[in-house]
Amino acid sequence: MSNSAAATLDKPVETAKKQKPVKTKMPWGRALKQHYWLYLMLVPGVLWMLVFCYLPMGGLVMAFENFNPYAGSGGLISALMESEKVGWKNFQTLFVGTDFMKLLKNTLSISVWNLLIAFPAPIIFALILNELRLMWFKRVSQTLVYIPHFVSMVIVYALTSQLFNAQDGFIYKMIESIVGVGNAPNIMGSPKYFVPVLIGQTLWKETGYGTIIYLAALASVDPQLYEAARIDGAGRWNLMWHVTLPGIRSTVVIMLIMKVGAILNTGYEQIFLLQNATNESVSEVFDTYVYNKGVRSGQYSLATTAGLFKSVVSLILVLSANKCAKLLGESGLY
Repeated sequence: MSNSAAATLDKPVETAKKQKPVKTKMPWGRALKQHYWLYLMLVPGVLWMLVFCYLPMGGLVMAFENFNPYAGSGGLISALMESEKVGWKNFQTLFVGTDFMKLLKNTLSISVWNLLIAFPAPIIFALILNELRLMWFKRVSQTLVYIPHFVSMVIVYALTSQLFNAQDGFIYKMIESIVGVGNAPNIMGSPKYFVPVLIGQTLWKETGYGTIIYLAALASVDPQLYEAARIDGAGRWNLMWHVTLPGIRSTVVIMLIMKVGAILNTGYEQIFLLQNATNESVSEVFDTYVYNKGVRSGQYSLATTAGLFKSVVSLILVLSANKCAKLLGESGLY
């Protein structure tokens, strides 16, 4: 075959390599008509987010003024417009005040312990459930550990109080029978036991429900990877370490980013129920501070300032954690 003929035959091949697939986008009208049920199901969620997440952002202007609900001609919007503008004064009051360092310390203490103990608990429990071979026992275990999530936090506090209170608590009486009458620690009233009780409640209530995401991620791991690893002589521990954990790594990273972003959100209801005069020094956090200043004291501007500070810090933490995840080769949130 001549060189010219060979060159002629190579041209279509080279042309085919250079051509790129053309991506066609479906017109939005056609997509809406074809999948209208999906868009219709999306409407309640969008409305909820607009009403409860975006619309209240207009009230953030209170952080930069001395809000007076009776200012103006009447109504919330008029009061927001007519209240005295004070610039950054509320932020100075928050940061310079004697409560700020205590709030920051208590909030970070609870969040760090939650991150170290409560965050990996669902992962470990999901791995344990994944190793169970008796399907009926696995289903029963899953059901039993999911139930506490649907129990009201008020009920959880009532159960905790009935078990640990110093008058007639069941566990308190058991400890007292071991160490002697009057020597048992006052778990519900002592500041040093506040965080352990809080973490214990979180573990009991949320660990089982948190495993749903990780069990779904485990179900997506390719079974052929396990078969190939078994052929190479891998045991159950090696399968978990080299196949299972890498298979759910992206899910763990995403959940960790979200957890880091919520590091200043310790949960108002749970802490408020456990809070009392004896443990207030370690239980006063930003969430309870916002409630006390805004609802109890009527200092709406200062409460809004604390809430805005939390939101800004959370945004920075989410962006930073996502950037770190991308630098480490993970996909991140976006």
